[in-house]
Amino acid sequence: MTILRSSLPGMPQLPVGALLVLLAVGIFLIAANWTIYTKAGKPGWAAIIPIYNIIVLLEIVGKPTWWIVMFLIPVVNIVFLVWMTNMLSKSFGKDEGFTAGLIFLGIIFYPILAWGSATYVGPAGIPNVSKGSALDSGTRV
Repeated sequence: MTILRSSLPGMPQLPVGALLVLLAVGIFLIAANWTIYTKAGKPGWAAIIPIYNIIVLLEIVGKPTWWIVMFLIPVVNIVFLVWMTNMLSKSFGKDEGFTAGLIFLGIIFYPILAWGSATYVGPAGIPNVSKGSALDSGTRV
C-alpha cells in the first residue's frame, strides 16, 4: 500500500486509495449539486464557485443574500444552515423528513434530490405567482 508522506510534521498520512475515494465522493457530490442548481433554473457551474454558490443557493430557496453574514457567526450559522436546508427541500416539494436526510445522510439524499423525480416548485415550495393573480402580494382579496 502506497502512503503519501507529508513533509510537514503532524500532518496526517493517507493511503493513496483513501485519497482516490475522497476525490470520487467529492466529484459525485459536486455533480449532484450541479444538477440541483440546473433543476432550479440556475447555472450548474455556480455550484463550484466558493461564496457565489451560497448566493445562488439563497436565491433558489428565496432568502436574502445578507444571510451570508449569518453563516459567519458561530452557532447561529448552524441554525441558518438547517433552515436553508429545510427551505431547499421544500423548494423541491419535499418535507421535513427529507430535510433530516439531507442533513444527516447528505451523501445519499443530495443525489436523490438531484437525479430523482423531484422538480423545482419555487422558493421554499411556494410556486411562482403570476403578476395580477389573487395570490399576488400587491392585490387585496
